[in-house]
Amino acid sequence: MRFLDEYRDGPAARKLAAAVARAATRPWTIMEVCGGQTHTIVKYGIDRLLPPEIELVHGPGCPVCVTALETIDRAHAIASRPDVTFCSFGDMLRVPGSRGDLLQLKSRGADVRVVYSPLDAVNLAAAHPDRKVVFFAIGFETTAPPNAMAVWMARKRNLRNFSALVSHVLVPPMMTALLEAPDNRVQGFLGAGHVCAVMGTSEYEPIARRHRVPIVVTGFEPLDLLEGVLRTVRQLEAGEGAVENQYARAVRPEGNPASRRLIEDVFEVCDRKWRGVGPIPASGLRLRDEYRAHDAERLFAVADIETSEPAVCISGQVLKGLKKPHDCPAFGKECTPQTPLGATMVSSEGACAAYHAYGRHHEPRTARELPLLPLAGAPA
Repeated sequence: MRFLDEYRDGPAARKLAAAVARAATRPWTIMEVCGGQTHTIVKYGIDRLLPPEIELVHGPGCPVCVTALETIDRAHAIASRPDVTFCSFGDMLRVPGSRGDLLQLKSRGADVRVVYSPLDAVNLAAAHPDRKVVFFAIGFETTAPPNAMAVWMARKRNLRNFSALVSHVLVPPMMTALLEAPDNRVQGFLGAGHVCAVMGTSEYEPIARRHRVPIVVTGFEPLDLLEGVLRTVRQLEAGEGAVENQYARAVRPEGNPASRRLIEDVFEVCDRKWRGVGPIPASGLRLRDEYRAHDAERLFAVADIETSEPAVCISGQVLKGLKKPHDCPAFGKECTPQTPLGATMVSSEGACAAYHAYGRHHEPRTARELPLLPLAGAPA
């Protein structure tokens, strides 16, 4: 496929992996932040292509995964009301709360609908003034602009029956929390290209300087990630900690100024609890007071709902880069994509779901136990 095959070229991938092997003189642990990057790494066996000195660990970069269990339960409490039409993207419908998921609520008669844009929910509220339409607004900085636009538009159109249940999380505070944890293993980051396409790279500069850690913003294809690893290793070997932009075809240092202004107009920074990780100060977004008439958490008085994760789940350690999915005793047994127990199995972008999909049920004794998915130009 044009403009994709170029970034999945087998010979080029092997040249980059060989360059990493030449550059690495000691072990290094690098975390890819985004769940989409994790999926590519596991699908194509990128981690198996790298030399043994380089370990890739998987960060809390799947927005579905890190949405707190309390927030899921709040969504279910709202969606269960007979006067509510609850709207969500499809990836949240199977995420389990304490008592089932949104699809199960829908099967029992709740008015739960999949939308393809937050503005679909706004238009639904305009068309049905007798219903309370609630949109489930989750995600990283990537989805914040369209979700902010929906709330801004509802206020402009005076749609008092539209509200948003907001659970946005921010990447830079999460990275800082990981680096400052006493058990941290991460020495370099592959940054999420789509987040930086919105927010730019300036927020990462102080993190890289303060912790002397390389942060290389990358795309999502095999060659993007391999080049990102190479740049990270070269910095680590030189004792440097700087921000680099491998994904220059999509990311500008300033990001998207119009989107950033919209986010700042509608949202303000708040503390946020991350599923599997716990509370991280100043790591989330909530609606500003000017938009309180569209704040579902306030309107439906669900803020006090609290719950706890299954004790057997080690997703928090996976999200922090301390464990791999196949280290969990429940992985592939009690916990599967059909019966997920924890954060990293609830979405196809989660590390556990990716490992399950591509047969990573154990740590291979040799790389030959797990063949690479053929890259473009490579023999099948």
